[in-house]
Amino acid sequence: MTVRYLIVDDEAPGRTNLRLALAEHPHWQLVAECESTASARAVLAQREADVIFLDIQMPGESGLVLAREISRLREPPLIVFVTAYSEHAVDAFEVHALDYLLKPLSDARLAQTVERIGAMLAQRQREAYGAALRDYVGAAQPVERISVRSVGRIEQVRVGDILWIESAGNYVELHLAGRSVLHRIALNRFEAMLPPGDFLRVHRGAIVRTSQIGSVAVTGDGTYQLTLRCGATVAVSERYLTALKAAM
Repeated sequence: MTVRYLIVDDEAPGRTNLRLALAEHPHWQLVAECESTASARAVLAQREADVIFLDIQMPGESGLVLAREISRLREPPLIVFVTAYSEHAVDAFEVHALDYLLKPLSDARLAQTVERIGAMLAQRQREAYGAALRDYVGAAQPVERISVRSVGRIEQVRVGDILWIESAGNYVELHLAGRSVLHRIALNRFEAMLPPGDFLRVHRGAIVRTSQIGSVAVTGDGTYQLTLRCGATVAVSERYLTALKAAM
């Protein structure tokens, strides 16, 4: 996992020391070094950062002002204060800073912070994935009919008429009685829309109606092949063989 970080410190030696220390950690990518909160805002308006290492006491405007703005964002970057003044610690945690580092930096203390950042970002990714998955599954409710653009017209296809489904790049090929039609959707997404129990995945690129399952045979090259009741033959992956036999 790449961690994108921004350094905001009015003192050039402080920025350099932190950059060199973080360069020892693989997958950490410097977004920019800023000498003021104003320049940091300009960078953040154009680029994204996962973590901001932020000095507090700087000429013109305190880093706390920027931190308060960032803390109100829907998905704010993590904030780590890096300062020579320990009296700001309470203020730092009032704006939900992840950590507070005192200058001069300790390698051991910075390593602890890096570990905490990694754990926090991993948790964020898991939560984002979980939310996306819930949205995906929630949106993909079983349907009875689908609209398919076919030969210059839009055709309504009953899911109950589909015998089996085959992946065809960015499309799925819907095999009906005596014909087939293409529908632009990924096979995984289409599978989530099918009525539970009515269809079974038998291959990475194929789904069949359970009522069409006929017999399974081993071909000359040792692979498996399913013959459907409609007469079509479909390749079967070994990983799906157990579920297929249970459905027969």
